[in-house]
Amino acid sequence: MNKKLPIGILGATGVVGQRFIQMLEHHPWFEVAWLAASDRSEGKRYGEAARWRLKTPLPPNIAAMKVSPATPAGAPKIIFAALDASIAAEMEPRFAEAGCAVVSNSSALRMQSDVPLVIPEVNAGHIKLIDAQAWRKNGGGYVVTNPNCSAIGLVLALAPLQKAFGLKAVMAVTMQAVSGAGYPGVASLDILGNVIPYIRNEEEKMEEETLKLLGQMNGTKIMPADFAMSAQCNRVAVEDGHTESISVSLKTQAKPEEIIAAWNEFSSEPQELKLPSAPERPVVYLAADDRPQPRFDVDMGAGMTTAVGRLRPCGVLDWKFTVLSHNTIRGAAGAAVLNAELLKAKGYLGDGQAK
Repeated sequence: MNKKLPIGILGATGVVGQRFIQMLEHHPWFEVAWLAASDRSEGKRYGEAARWRLKTPLPPNIAAMKVSPATPAGAPKIIFAALDASIAAEMEPRFAEAGCAVVSNSSALRMQSDVPLVIPEVNAGHIKLIDAQAWRKNGGGYVVTNPNCSAIGLVLALAPLQKAFGLKAVMAVTMQAVSGAGYPGVASLDILGNVIPYIRNEEEKMEEETLKLLGQMNGTKIMPADFAMSAQCNRVAVEDGHTESISVSLKTQAKPEEIIAAWNEFSSEPQELKLPSAPERPVVYLAADDRPQPRFDVDMGAGMTTAVGRLRPCGVLDWKFTVLSHNTIRGAAGAAVLNAELLKAKGYLGDGQAK
């Protein structure tokens, strides 16, 4: 590409909005041209409006950029959305109606029947749902979503198993990082030395989204996967990285070396297309008895690789293992950026216009 496509970020001052800025700073295809946040940030320079929370420095050109009103007028036609669900439910359709391609990290529209919920390595073909959206037909705009931060690591680990052996049942218990709650997030006196066994709507999202992601497209509908799914979600005192203890029952019996090979050899369309944010290896199995761990493994593949370990027989189902993924990169901003790259590669993004 000779010219980068201008993009806008809705919810630019939040943790996920900041991750978008970080990941797009040197992106070969996209450049940040517009930032919007709440009314209290409107008109301020971004460096004044946002409390930068990431370890890399705030890019000076972004710091000097003025925060725009959160309306489609004057916005680029490619929008990355990092909004609370209640706000996204009203705002994202407004931008799609105005002809924008909205690549969303919000849960608001994920389970809508005509909105694709996409992990490019798993169900890239689901983006065709875009063509069934009224926004697309009327003005060229559309909405594409990425999954919940706890579902995406799980599904990347399950997809190779479903493909090779089939799935009958899945049980997941999560230990989710505090960064998943945004900033300021969970109060320190609530989480330090503690585990909170409840995250609002998280279990429901994880169960529903997993079945949609691993489902099959039938015309203009997604038929959910047919395996049983149960999730229990907990908040723990970890900064970044969602760890999950998983048990599965397979339709076809498999040896441990076959399961590990399915993970390590897993590759898909983003790797074939060499999308800029796609990790060389989407899933990696770690053989050490005590891995994966957030402290050591969360940044694998620049935060885009899912780490799996501790495969062993399960006394209730067939097998159990541990999954780790970076919740604000692979589970949020990075997932949306990779979705946008897929859209570009498939011809759904042109010269900054949603075609």
